[in-house]
Amino acid sequence: MRPFGLNSIHKKGGKVKKFYIAANWKMNMNRAGAKQLATEMKAGLKDGKNKYMIAPSFTLLQEVSAVLKGSNILLGAQNMGLEEKGAHTGEVSVLQLLEAGVQTVILGHSERRHIYKETDGLMNKKVKLALKHGLEVILCVGELLEEREAGHAEAVCERQIKKGLADVSVQDLVKVTIAYEPVWAIGTGKNASPEDADAIHSSIRKTLAALYGEKAAKEMIIQYGGSMKPENAAGLLKKPNIDGGLIGGAGLKTETFLPIALFSE
Repeated sequence: MRPFGLNSIHKKGGKVKKFYIAANWKMNMNRAGAKQLATEMKAGLKDGKNKYMIAPSFTLLQEVSAVLKGSNILLGAQNMGLEEKGAHTGEVSVLQLLEAGVQTVILGHSERRHIYKETDGLMNKKVKLALKHGLEVILCVGELLEEREAGHAEAVCERQIKKGLADVSVQDLVKVTIAYEPVWAIGTGKNASPEDADAIHSSIRKTLAALYGEKAAKEMIIQYGGSMKPENAAGLLKKPNIDGGLIGGAGLKTETFLPIALFSE
């Protein structure tokens, strides 16, 4: 993968479109490490032409926000509470995220859905609350291994999108990114083949077209979020329906994140 050059612009359907590469640090890093990594990423991506985001743990948001201020990297949160304030022990509200400088939030990550049992209905409440307050949203969808083996992968993603985006207007849809995460490929080192991943991305786009129309579906950014790393990123990102990556493990080091983030065709 070569760095993004002046004449190296990603096009889909005849329209110029940037890749959206996001690093989800999950429950990793201390303050010193987060500050150092954010500083290195800020320097490494300062001339990058793609869209970038870093999502550290809640306790690291202000530290990373100070580093990223004025840069071309968005500050993201990995989750948020479903209410603005009140008796919700252990939760972090959208208002608190905004005060910390957060610009986008990851919702519906497979670990939230399957480890912490968060439902499609809960995702929908969070999505609408985030959009109400002007945050961008990355809504994650994806199937379990047994669902894929049963031939239900497309149906699972369709259900999660329809329920997760219920009552979201086409005007607010511009603030939403979809991340396809095959659950069986997250943190396992496995990944869907570029062809399999693109097929699901295509199916997701068809679902969006049915809900919002062809134009909105074509303009939607759909990331791949299943163990993307430098070795497989090019094969995935070259597919017509894959518009970026939600990066886990490879987002914890500059030497593995920057080659993906600076990808161009």
